[in-house]
Amino acid sequence: MLKKLTVRDLPISRKRILTRVDFNVPLDKEGRVADSTRIEASMPTICYMIEKGGRIILMSHLGRPKGKPVGGMSLAPVAQKLKSFLRKDVAFADDCVGELAKKVALSLKDGDVALLENLRFHPEEEANDEEFARELAALGELYVNDAFGSAHRAHASTVGVTNYISLCAAGFLMQKEVDYLGRVLEAPKRPFVAIFGGAKVSDKIGVVLNLLDKVDTILVGGGMMFTFLAAKGLKVGQSILEPESIPVAKGIMEKAEEMGVALVLPVDCVVSPSVKEAAETRTVPVEEIPEGLAGVDIGPRTVQKFREALTGAKTVLWNGPLGVFEIEAYSVGTNEVARMLAEATSSGAITVVGGGDSAAAIVKAGLENRVSHVSTGGGASLEFLEGHELPGIAALTDKR
Repeated sequence: MLKKLTVRDLPISRKRILTRVDFNVPLDKEGRVADSTRIEASMPTICYMIEKGGRIILMSHLGRPKGKPVGGMSLAPVAQKLKSFLRKDVAFADDCVGELAKKVALSLKDGDVALLENLRFHPEEEANDEEFARELAALGELYVNDAFGSAHRAHASTVGVTNYISLCAAGFLMQKEVDYLGRVLEAPKRPFVAIFGGAKVSDKIGVVLNLLDKVDTILVGGGMMFTFLAAKGLKVGQSILEPESIPVAKGIMEKAEEMGVALVLPVDCVVSPSVKEAAETRTVPVEEIPEGLAGVDIGPRTVQKFREALTGAKTVLWNGPLGVFEIEAYSVGTNEVARMLAEATSSGAITVVGGGDSAAAIVKAGLENRVSHVSTGGGASLEFLEGHELPGIAALTDKR
């Protein structure tokens, strides 16, 4: 699927390898890494380069510091966490460019690892500034991009640096992302079922339209279901609704019918007076959502309907939670779908979970290791599934 050089194609030994990773991880109140999933995801690439005797210079962003140093967004705690994973020292540079970064990069020996300070402490990173990209590139002799979550951004560390380093390759995580998501787009085993949730139809329009000629069945839940229900003329009470997307939802339903794609909408839902905190709930048919209540989860009859639709599926794509899963009382439908994916995987299906909230949901359900692939990219996954070329991948060196 990936027609670019990969880390295995590079002459790594004794070379400085500038490596873009996605270490944009949450920190707790004490400033420690609260969730190391993204760090672990790039470990295969980092360990491979260590074994091959490379001198690894890692770079990443963390948070949105808006182009200036912010104490609570330093990557120093990430260096400490990385040290515990690698069981070896990790040099930390207090800046990503300039004399400090150069000194750390040039002092590395074979198998050593360094982490640069937050790229976004400089406004030039997001502006893809030519001089900033040149300074970053000067730190390495080879370039590896293992940050799929940032591949949809044309920044200095994802695109600009590739103009100044001759061999630019994908890391194992990038390769895995493109392989699984590409398989969904180009060669899905059938039946192929796509599950869409999340708050807004507008976030998913591009993906749904791009997949209509590839899927056999689409299941719709989450906040976006209410825009589809409104498009069928139903009242949705205080549920989340995008009035401007009602014509789009109507168009998608019509197009699905024309193409012979089964588009399955919920038949019941859990309603509550509050979507922001746990409150009393009840289950109602979707035709009977009370005026003063909001839908917060799919109901048990819908869960059963989704289970039937997933029976025998050979490829399953899931993007977006089916309810307000962050609140335990509203997470039943999302957790049930997570279990369905785990069951489908054990029955031989390829199951892919899109990044963002759906990735968080399957981790919360404790089933992330029982599906084929959980994407590390939220926006990047959506853009890839919409059929767009991602700048961070396009910039890598083509395989000859």
